This record gives sequence, C-alpha cells and structure tokens, in this order.
Amino acid sequence: MFAGPLVSREALTAPRQLKHFLIRSGYVGGLFVLLYTAVQATFGLQQVSRLGELARFGALMFQMISLVQMTLIIFFAVLFAAGRVAQEKDRRTLLLLLMTDLKSIELVGGKLGASLLLVSVLLLTSLPVLASLLLLGGVSPWQIFGSLLLTAAVGLAAGAWGNLVAFWREKTFQTLAISVLGIVLFFGAVELLGVLLSIIGQNGLARTVILLNPYRGLSALFQPLTMQANGQNAIAAVLTSAALMTTLGALLLATTTARLRIWNPSRTMGEAARSEDDRLAAPARKHREIWENPVVWREICTRAYGRKIVLIKLAYILLAGLMIASAVFSIDPSRKLLGMLPPVGFAFVGMSLVSMLLINAQAVTAFTSERDGGTLELLLVTNVTAKEFIYGKLLGVLYNTMELLIIPVGFLIWLMLQQQITFENFVYLVIGLFVLCTFAAMLGLHSGLSYFSSRTAISNSLGTIFFLFIGIFICLMLIVQAQSSFSLQLPTFLVFILGGSLGLWVSLTHHNPSPALTLAAGILPFLTFYAITSFLLGQTLGVCISLTAAYGFTTLAMLIPAINSFDMALGRSTTERA
Repeated sequence: MFAGPLVSREALTAPRQLKHFLIRSGYVGGLFVLLYTAVQATFGLQQVSRLGELARFGALMFQMISLVQMTLIIFFAVLFAAGRVAQEKDRRTLLLLLMTDLKSIELVGGKLGASLLLVSVLLLTSLPVLASLLLLGGVSPWQIFGSLLLTAAVGLAAGAWGNLVAFWREKTFQTLAISVLGIVLFFGAVELLGVLLSIIGQNGLARTVILLNPYRGLSALFQPLTMQANGQNAIAAVLTSAALMTTLGALLLATTTARLRIWNPSRTMGEAARSEDDRLAAPARKHREIWENPVVWREICTRAYGRKIVLIKLAYILLAGLMIASAVFSIDPSRKLLGMLPPVGFAFVGMSLVSMLLINAQAVTAFTSERDGGTLELLLVTNVTAKEFIYGKLLGVLYNTMELLIIPVGFLIWLMLQQQITFENFVYLVIGLFVLCTFAAMLGLHSGLSYFSSRTAISNSLGTIFFLFIGIFICLMLIVQAQSSFSLQLPTFLVFILGGSLGLWVSLTHHNPSPALTLAAGILPFLTFYAITSFLLGQTLGVCISLTAAYGFTTLAMLIPAINSFDMALGRSTTERA
C-alpha cells in the first residue's frame, strides 16, 4: 500500500480485533446517550411545539459534541502517538526498525499514521450523529464540515507533537508528561501572545495568532452571526485555524524526521555498551546502602525515570504560574465562568486535573517500564513481597510527584489567607485532592498489573481518568441551569450514569475481577453525580464526604487485590518472606 508498511500493517490487523468494533460502536453509542441525556435534562416530559426551541437545542448539542470531541481527539492523538513509540523503545525494538531499509520519513510518518488510524475512524463515525442534528435546526452543514475539518487538523498536530516527544525522550513517563504539559503550555502561550499583541495595537495579527488555539476556531464556528456583525468571517476563521494546525503538524513531522537518527539510538545506550576493560579501570565507588524496602529505595534514591525529570516539574510550575496569574489578574474575578466557578476555581481545577494525569502516568509507567525492560521477571525471582512491591511503587509515585500536590495546596492556602475560601472549605479541598491523587496513582498501578500490553495499560489508565473528568464536565454543563436536588436530577441522568458504571466496570475488572471492584464501579458514578449536584447547591460537606467515600473505597478495592493476588496475576508462585 502507498501509505507505507507500518500503516498498512495497522490497517490490515486492527479491524480483525473485536475491540476495534467495540470502540467504534461504543463511541457512537456514547454520543447518542449524551443526546438522550441532554434531551431529558432540557425538555423532560414536556411536549416541544416550537421550532425555535428545537433549533436552540440543536445548536447547544452541536457545540457540546464538538467541544467534547475535539478534546478527546487531542488527548487520544497524543496518547496513541506517544505510547506507540515509547513502547518500541521500552522493548528495544526501535533499534531493529532503524536497522531496516525504512527511510526516516517512512518510519516517522508510518508510526504517526498508524497511531492516528483509530482516531480518524472515531472522527468519521461521529459524522452521522452530527448530521442528525440537522433535523433539529440551529446548525448548518458547513458548520459540521468545519468542525470535523478543524478537529482532524488539530488531531494531526497533536499526534505529530506526541510523535516528536516520543522519538526524542527515552523514558515513557517523560514522554507522556512532556506531551501533556507541552499542549497545555502551548495553548497558554498562544493566549498570552494574543493579549500582548492586542496591547501593542496589533489587533489583526492578534486575531490570527489566537487561531493557533483550535478552541478559538470552534468558538468562531459557533457564533457566525456575531462574527459577521464584527466584520469577521467565521468560515475564514475556521479555515485559517485548520491551516495553521496542519502547518504546525507538518513542521513537527519534518523536525522529527530530520532528528530521528540523531536522537536514536540515544547516548545512554552507548554509555551502557562500554567495554569490560573500561569498567574495571574505572575507580571504585562506595556502594550506597539499600533500605529495608528496596523498591521504595529505587523509586526515591535512583534516577529510575531519567535525568530530565526536573524539567517536567519546572514545566508544571510554569504552567501553574500561568494559570494562577490568569485567574488572579482576571478582568472580573467574581464572574463565574460557564456559570460554575470563578477564575481562581478554574485555575485550581486545571492544576489538579494536570496533576492527576501526571501522577497516573507516573504510576502506570512505573509498572509497564519494569515489564517492558525485562526487570519485572528479575523481581519475581527475588524475595521481594507483594506488599513491598505495591507499597513501594505507590509511595515512590507520590514522593516523585509531591510538587504536583504542594503547588495546588499552596494556592489554596493563599486563597484562604485572602479570605476567598473559608478554613472549612480549605480542609475539604485538601482532603478531596489527596484522595483523588491517591486514586489516580492506584489506578495506574492497577492498570499496569491488569493489562499485559503496556500500550493498552497506559491508554486504559489515562483514558479512565480523562473520561471521568469529561463526564463530570458534561454533567455540570447540563445541570448548571437546573440547580435542582439529587433526587430530581437522578432520573434524567440515569442512563448516562449507568453507562459510566459499565465502562468503569470493564476497565477495573478486566483481568482481576472481584466483588469489591464491581461494587466500586457501581457506586462511584452515582456518588460522583451526587457530589456534582451538591456542589452546585453549595453543600460542600456533602461533596467532600461523597468523593472521599467513592474514590477512597475504589482505591482500597484496587489496592487489596493487588497485594493479595499479586503472585497469581503475574504468574508467580512463592511464599511470603518471614
């Protein structure tokens, strides 16, 4: 096939797998469940007789589906592209590909094309759902085409970025962390540059620059009449944004192709290949004393995740600083964005979400890297117990990512000193943040233990965290105007919640099912929905209790089987050390 051997292989083998069809049908089914939930939340059992109401609902659903779909495409394009190459490096099979007669562009482009194949299929399967909105009115065919075009362009750029980082960095965690932080920092830098250009009077250039943020292009697509009233063209804005994203993706692809054989193989492999004589001639070093739990010692006292981990922490600090500055110096600090949170609240939620994603990535790669590197088998023949391994990994993850917890907590302390939040709410927020971050870390270890394919484990772990927050955001968007109680809103969102429970059950009980995990998958979406409605009604204690109960119980439900069934899950038969 003209696409190259890597893309051809993926195109021929992927459709043979059952999960390929399940993902496609599940994605379309999820969009229709979203439509049904929105209809029930908006109209309920009322008879709709006015065409204007249907048109407004059609426009609302088009905006929501487009926003959610673009966010999902960005996330999965980066995740699939970065994860595919990182797995090759962990298994040391990338060197074999480099020794073939594949050209650099065939290798880089093939990996990118294979990674974006599923993303492209999901984008195409959403077309019938978006086309059905034409029956309601409020949306035109060119808006649907513009949304799909812009989403495809940003998916290409996001995948090219993940591809570049994966070929550049050696460690999987570094790849995932830099990919996520890079995208968020890019959006922040674009907005900041647009503001600076507006300040110095370059308004025309500022309008073009901010279109590097694809969400700005979508915003123009949602308001064509407003754009026309301001002397701008919505179609031109969307096409410009798509062209900028495509150009950016092409530049990233060209950079990766040019640097491929400079970055790979890395210098660390050359250092590892020193001759035995050089090793013997090297001066003897004093051996470090290993702690009683060797797993904790390795996680904390060695460079298990590479030497550039400090750069990731600095990037997070920079991102947190931009979020805090944009919130503190907001034009209207008291205005609630999307009717839900003030700017400082959005800054805290944004930092917390990025922290959870990075903690989860650290946890899942802490396990998958051991398996792909062949060191997990060595651990299995030692007398390291299941408790030492699981607790060691968990404590190591929390220690290595402690800055991701300290900065949000420090921001909360500043808000409390500024009397923007009470001490009671400060305690609730700190407890909730710690519980959610511990849940994210344990979910990563659970996925690494449950899935034998590293790429599947990473996708499942990060995808679960991401979908949880996407579901929370959708629920907030749909009920923010209702301001009703849990009992009144529950029937409307019942199908949505049951779908979330089913997806969580499949994710948690894939390899090691247990009654506790089944119960956790059943109650977590319900308690999360209760926390959402309690938050909108100002019942902060209810939010803290429900989140702590739901995510704390789920964490324990994953932790206990991970320890008790550790040997069985990995195929080891040993006795506990005395």
